[in-house]
Amino acid sequence: MSTTLKSLRALSDPTRLRIVALLEKGELSVNELQEITRMGQSRISTHLGLLQDAGLVQSRREGKRTFYKLIPPAEGVAGEFIQLAIRGARELPEYAGDQINLKRILNRRREQAQVYFNHVAGRFDRVYGPGRSWEAFGHLLLRILPPLVVADLGSGEGLLSELLARRCRKVIAVDNSEKIVAFGAAKAKKNNLKNLEFRHGDLQNPPIEPESMDLVILSQALHHAEDPAKAIRGAHNILKAGGQVMILDLARHNFERAHELYGDRWLGLAESDLHHWLEAAGFKRIEISVVAREEQPPYFETVLAGAQK
Repeated sequence: MSTTLKSLRALSDPTRLRIVALLEKGELSVNELQEITRMGQSRISTHLGLLQDAGLVQSRREGKRTFYKLIPPAEGVAGEFIQLAIRGARELPEYAGDQINLKRILNRRREQAQVYFNHVAGRFDRVYGPGRSWEAFGHLLLRILPPLVVADLGSGEGLLSELLARRCRKVIAVDNSEKIVAFGAAKAKKNNLKNLEFRHGDLQNPPIEPESMDLVILSQALHHAEDPAKAIRGAHNILKAGGQVMILDLARHNFERAHELYGDRWLGLAESDLHHWLEAAGFKRIEISVVAREEQPPYFETVLAGAQK
């Protein structure tokens, strides 16, 4: 098959157009492309192999990782095909989300501040050490907390709120279930947590005074919200200038039974959507990463997003 026909065949697939458009900004590893596109590693590798075979991309190894980039534009007709591919990619519905995720990956590289929690957790689980436990680490981290005023939106019965209240100046837990709020308030009273207050309300319009919180937490709550973007705007409204929002939630998935089993309104949230909603609400210094992956089906992933007002 001629080089021209190989190139045309390689660029006939929308996924490969997406990859070419991403590589326009510079080289990326397979793992980075996987994180950006939310596709499986084997699928990404297959598409990269076809693009490389057509002479459109080249690769290099760095330790255990392989990085891919577009061929130099000076190399003849291939450069023309690449420009056509990029134009085609811009017409795809996934293009905007890909570019948001790419921006996040590149920013993370530049800051060089990414903490590899999965690697740390893996070593922690494999190697026994007397006295080491997540419970102990949790207490250590709580001691580091400054005396913040915190809102826990979509708090449920308040497990996280109780932990925070032991160190924070004040914690306001908001939930839309009157029974859960009553239960949490009774438990806080029993435990003599006078700085923990439960309030009944909607996390999209929390019953908290504007610009009064140092930190807003949304832990596994946004995928239950009718309008996650509105909930993020609500968090921005109640934060003081310089305050932070922290979001823990499920990454987008395809486990449809979550609607029935857990009452989930959304099947997780895409990192690109979280970034867009945070940016649109007025947040700065946005950082988003996957911090946990379950090893059993349906392989839920947990995303941590943080930003500053």
